Amino acid sequence: MQNDTITYITAKKKLFNINFRELWNYRDLVLLFVKRDLVNSYKQTVLGPIWILINPLLSTTVFTVIFGVIAQISTDGMPQFLFYMSGNILWGFFSSCLNRGSGTFLGNARIFGKVYFPRLIMPIAGMVYNFINFALQTTLYIVLVIVYTLIGTNVHPNAVIAFVPLLILQTALLGTGIGLIVSSITTKYRDLNILVSFGLSLLMYITPVVYPVSKVPDTFRWLMLLNPVAPIVETYRYAFLGCGDFHWVYWIASLVFTALVLLVGLSVFGRVERNFIDTV
Repeated sequence: MQNDTITYITAKKKLFNINFRELWNYRDLVLLFVKRDLVNSYKQTVLGPIWILINPLLSTTVFTVIFGVIAQISTDGMPQFLFYMSGNILWGFFSSCLNRGSGTFLGNARIFGKVYFPRLIMPIAGMVYNFINFALQTTLYIVLVIVYTLIGTNVHPNAVIAFVPLLILQTALLGTGIGLIVSSITTKYRDLNILVSFGLSLLMYITPVVYPVSKVPDTFRWLMLLNPVAPIVETYRYAFLGCGDFHWVYWIASLVFTALVLLVGLSVFGRVERNFIDTV
């Protein structure tokens, strides 16, 4: 007796079509991509992964010389090296997550065309890779904060440190969320990458990375703090150094903005991934 099976294929109209169980089943693939990136990043280098720590030290030294010594920008009495390093490593984490997310489709077009796996695996792997780098840099930063505290400098770690894990998670999700939106748009308009690079450079200078919020005129301070990255950097710095203020209202607004960006990014990403291979 013949047993006929009828399969109905319908369009998926859900706004968010994320299969979390499937993502969990592919967790080993995430670790594989992270390991690949770690190996490739420092392959054929003399110092290897030590560059993870050397890079922020060198860039922070440059910031200290240019903005602290030459430009003589005030750091509100904080040790200049710690002040610039806090903004430097957190901004580097944000921009790395954004760049990794924005390159998801175009950077992985070949592998996407050969084998199936949840496309969100790539930005997740990018976040994990960036987090490992950031965690090592933050560990170094904490050691320096402890040293500066013990020698009696004007450094005052406080209870706001309890919010640091949330700040780190928010930074990763904000950068990745924006990256997902950019990645989805650049499948059709590839010159957007140039605009994003310019915009990212501009955003850094309207974020308190190399100057304290106190140096921004009162008239424009509220506008600068509406920049979603600004309250994150300011709160992170305040937690470890005790300088500046804890702008909790602006931080909550930044959290809301992060959630909206992430939801929009996941929605747009889900729509594009279904027919991305047909457009490349």
